[in-house]
Amino acid sequence: MAKRLHIPIRFKVLITLLAVITVVVSLITFNMAKLFHADKEASIRDLTSVIAANTAEEARSLLSGYREKLQVFGRIMFDGKLPSDQKVRLLAGLFEESGDFVAVTFYEKGKNPFTLYDANALGSAGLSKADVQRYRLEHPIPMDRLRREKVFVENSTLAEKLPTLTMVILQGDPETGRETIAEAVVRLDSLLRLARRSVVFDTYLVDSRGILLARADRNQVGMRTPVDWTPDLTNLKYQPSMVTTLEYSLGGEEKIGGFGRVEFGELLVGVEIPKTAAYLTARDLLTNLIYSSILMVMVAAFLSFIWADRITHPVELLSKASRVVAQGKFDVHVQPTSRDEIGELAESFNQMTHELKSREDALSEAQNKLIQSEKMAAFGQLGAGIAHEVKNPLAGILGYAQISLRKMDQENPLHKNLLVIEKETKRCKTIIDNLLRFARQEKVALDPVDPNTVVEDAVAIVEHQLNMNKVKLEKDLALDLPRIKGNSNQLQQVLMNLFINGQQSMEGKPGSVKVSTRLLASGQIELRVSDTGPGMDEEIRAKIFEPFFTTKPSGKGTGLGLSVSYGIIKDHQGEISVESELGKGTTFFITIPVHESRVG
Repeated sequence: MAKRLHIPIRFKVLITLLAVITVVVSLITFNMAKLFHADKEASIRDLTSVIAANTAEEARSLLSGYREKLQVFGRIMFDGKLPSDQKVRLLAGLFEESGDFVAVTFYEKGKNPFTLYDANALGSAGLSKADVQRYRLEHPIPMDRLRREKVFVENSTLAEKLPTLTMVILQGDPETGRETIAEAVVRLDSLLRLARRSVVFDTYLVDSRGILLARADRNQVGMRTPVDWTPDLTNLKYQPSMVTTLEYSLGGEEKIGGFGRVEFGELLVGVEIPKTAAYLTARDLLTNLIYSSILMVMVAAFLSFIWADRITHPVELLSKASRVVAQGKFDVHVQPTSRDEIGELAESFNQMTHELKSREDALSEAQNKLIQSEKMAAFGQLGAGIAHEVKNPLAGILGYAQISLRKMDQENPLHKNLLVIEKETKRCKTIIDNLLRFARQEKVALDPVDPNTVVEDAVAIVEHQLNMNKVKLEKDLALDLPRIKGNSNQLQQVLMNLFINGQQSMEGKPGSVKVSTRLLASGQIELRVSDTGPGMDEEIRAKIFEPFFTTKPSGKGTGLGLSVSYGIIKDHQGEISVESELGKGTTFFITIPVHESRVG
């Protein structure tokens, strides 16, 4: 019996999807190319007409705006009721606001012309007022055309750096028969931007004399190039329709051109594109379609493979993850790949491993806390034992030293040595007392106390010491605080320790220590002590409450002050924490529960 060929289901799905996608993409590509070839030339002709019409309308709107500004100039200039000095001020102000105007000249029969110039614009292009006047003398205004059209526009560029057009309008007073002329030299920047807007079509404007007025090639505009490449330019200006599309040959190259009348000063807009560009566009489109089809097939193959893999792969992942969990590694995670039954199974598996991991972490944390608690308890018992064994001999040494000092003359050489013995014995006694407090061997009664009173008493004791060291002690105490259950002396000891630590951290430099109290929303009293000292880094903050840890020089600190303070606050069922950054000072936060017998 012949062995049947085994094809995995993922490959069956992949082959089917690829076949369907390939057929669909091929049909779409063929039909799009066929439709484009059938309609490409008509589309290009229509597009040139639309662009020509839109460009003509925008040019007319722009030039009409220039004409309106020039009419305002003329009305002011030839207003007989305005004083001469007021006319000059108005004309100068209006000229300054008209940023595109380079020069404005007014003509009236029997009177000398009056001209306003932008000397900076002319100077930057290497021109002067005389150059503008010389151009007008060499190119007189065609009065017949001006009387017929009421407006005349021409390319009057004198320097390539400053392409300009000249607009002339005729104004008359029907009552007096007075005839005046206003002429403006205007920058061509706006029309040049209009001509450069399309990167596919060659757009240009032609003035009434057949000279190029605007085109993407700025040099041709600056040279006032005659437009001799368009067919029958004169008839195009006076054609009945606003837009005409023509096909013509230019330098052996076939062109499709759209021409539109601007309806302003006998100007004409031309938009042209080589016919070969239309065929190139078709070939480019076909090439792009082929590349897009290949890319789509490749993407489809990739997506089909992923889809097939999503059907069979999740169960394999779950099986591997289960084997990992069996080895005691609970941080494994299976990413659900679907929202079906397999996806729900993966989510349930992840929830199970998360709960196992959480329980393992909680158990490990509890074990670490238990070990730390046992270590601290053992240290406390050891410290208490040592303290009791050492305290009595120290008391005897201190007593004998003090008796000897009373009986000994200060001039005796041994007097100084006895003083050292007394001082160091007292220091050892202080360390022993701190050890006893840390070991919680000394139990004190807790009574209702006013937190503000505790702060005030602690401030009164150390304020003078801080002031002597150029440290200002500030208070910000909330009013009407409830009482707390505590021991005033121990709480004062904690605060005084924090005050003095803050002062010592500044190492004799001026600064401040601030203590504040407030009632928290949780029903606890917060005592906050902050200083402007140098602050601490993260490594020091982590060890700040450990016994015998100190940053002070040898002999100036025991390292038990904050440890004892920590134990005192814990005895008060409170919490103490610290926030500090290098260069930003240090702040200690103490929270103690409110005395329960307080009545709201």
